[in-house]
Amino acid sequence: KTIWNHPSREFPTTTMSFVERAQEWLSYDKYEATVKETKALLEKGDSKALEKQFGSRIAFGTAGLRGKMTAGWACMNDLIVIQASQGLAKYVSEQVGKDDYTVVIGYDGRHNSKRFAKRTATCFLKAGANVILFNDVVPTPYVAFSVKYHACSVGIMVTASHNPKDDNGYKVYWGNGAQIISPHDKGIASSITANLKPWDDDVWDETFPDGHERCKCTRQEVTKAYNEAIIASSYLAKDIPRDTITFTYTAMHGVGWEFCQKSFDAFGLPRFVDVKEQVKPDPDFPTVEYPNPEEGEGALKLAMETADAANSTVILANDPDADRLAVACKHEGEWRIFNGNEIGSLFAWWIFTNWTKKNPNVPKETIFMLASAVSSKMIGTMAKAEGFQFAETLTGFKWLGNKEYTLEKEGLHPLFAFEEAIGFCVGTTVIDKDGVSACAVMAELCLFLANEGKTLVDCLNDLYLKYGYHCSYQSYFICTDKVIIDGIFSRIRSFEGGAPSTVAGVGVRSVRDVTRGTDTGASDGKCALPQQSSHMITFFFENDCALTLRTSGTEPKIKFYSEIKADVKGTADFGGVEVQLTKFVDDVVAYLLQPNENNLIPKQ
Repeated sequence: KTIWNHPSREFPTTTMSFVERAQEWLSYDKYEATVKETKALLEKGDSKALEKQFGSRIAFGTAGLRGKMTAGWACMNDLIVIQASQGLAKYVSEQVGKDDYTVVIGYDGRHNSKRFAKRTATCFLKAGANVILFNDVVPTPYVAFSVKYHACSVGIMVTASHNPKDDNGYKVYWGNGAQIISPHDKGIASSITANLKPWDDDVWDETFPDGHERCKCTRQEVTKAYNEAIIASSYLAKDIPRDTITFTYTAMHGVGWEFCQKSFDAFGLPRFVDVKEQVKPDPDFPTVEYPNPEEGEGALKLAMETADAANSTVILANDPDADRLAVACKHEGEWRIFNGNEIGSLFAWWIFTNWTKKNPNVPKETIFMLASAVSSKMIGTMAKAEGFQFAETLTGFKWLGNKEYTLEKEGLHPLFAFEEAIGFCVGTTVIDKDGVSACAVMAELCLFLANEGKTLVDCLNDLYLKYGYHCSYQSYFICTDKVIIDGIFSRIRSFEGGAPSTVAGVGVRSVRDVTRGTDTGASDGKCALPQQSSHMITFFFENDCALTLRTSGTEPKIKFYSEIKADVKGTADFGGVEVQLTKFVDDVVAYLLQPNENNLIPKQ
């Protein structure tokens, strides 16, 4: 027997066996493949699989839904998509006060994404909504853009971003064009609870949206409008040559190739060299273990080989749904892969410098740049020096995007937002991370520097010498056991005074616990960031190092992020700072997380 929290871990609990839950599933599910899979598990009596797939329900949160594609309440499948869409459709209707609102729906190139999108469209049509359904794969930022462009009340993107090939997801945007935040996530979850039973047989008809009078396609129109809009972020002077760099591009087996070509065309940039094995959508991601360019050299191996063969000196890489951007450049004969903090700093300098030249009469105190709490504070240092404003949010673009929306609504000028996980938002054409527009903007920056006889490495070093060397070090451990994770953070919070006063021989200046809403460094003891349910603790040390420990909302990981700012006289000093930070953070992490004792798996 199990205590069953159904369907968003907020449903009234009842005592049912996994077998009974699987049988209940069969009373709802009409998709042949998952029905067959469930029956096979029941016939086999596979208790472990039944518990894993039917023992809890996939939770609808601020990231929407994301999970492995297989049968069961805990997974991503047709029934879960139908239930989520029915609940979401009804919730939106209640919020906007009408049934004939407009929704836009897009999907990536993963297995089942198109079918899940059509299931979603059917539910909204049955609810009375007008549906704009992309008729082919699109990048995630196109859906965020479309919400505002088509004045939609809600947008849905079927994607699992850079997750493994067996996963899929369901990402929701509100009518302001940003990802949903609380209280919408809780309201949607409750509405799903009230709409569990498929409304009728039509919701299982994959052809239902085809030719429907309230369903239209939008891909060509949105592509044109998007590329006209992002030109506002093109700053490269017309007299600077566009052919001094050969760029290499990889879509990482995702959807970005076609759309980045179009963004290059819009900016008047030459075509890039394709990593041919990776440019077309392939849901099996055959050339990479993890389709995430953030993983570094392992993910970019083919791109570097392609670039070397073409005498290309800059690599631009999207993740599979093209909302992230990775960058590497050849410097002094060696490939340098930049982390998200470094790319964010380069973008910030380029955008601020050029936007203020175009808008010299705009008071600098009305200009904002944003970063998440675990990202580098290099932009904050730049803001103090240059006179613009810096804003910090919780981790995730749901917070950054909504903050940008609020600032713009107040008549202020949010120019750029980023998070260290290679997510960048240039301007407010899309108020979410956008790897397509960022790709073209980064290419312009590279061409500008080439005209000055410099590379991205040279530019970054110049910024460090001007604003201080902001050295960061981040990684993660894999842990699939929630009990162990909770125990680790409970131990950290159980030290005398709520946290250790000294770690690895260095005093702790203050501790910010976003989960509890406390901050020992604040005069009132309260955290300025909104409280959240997942674990997130930041230690501020006497040596000016900041270290954040947090759990991931979409992956079974405990992540850590650290940064220290050092005033240096030259680039020769960088190495010593890096060694010092790495050793200190490794010691702190070993003490706080106890990886060996807790059987945590380090990043490979």
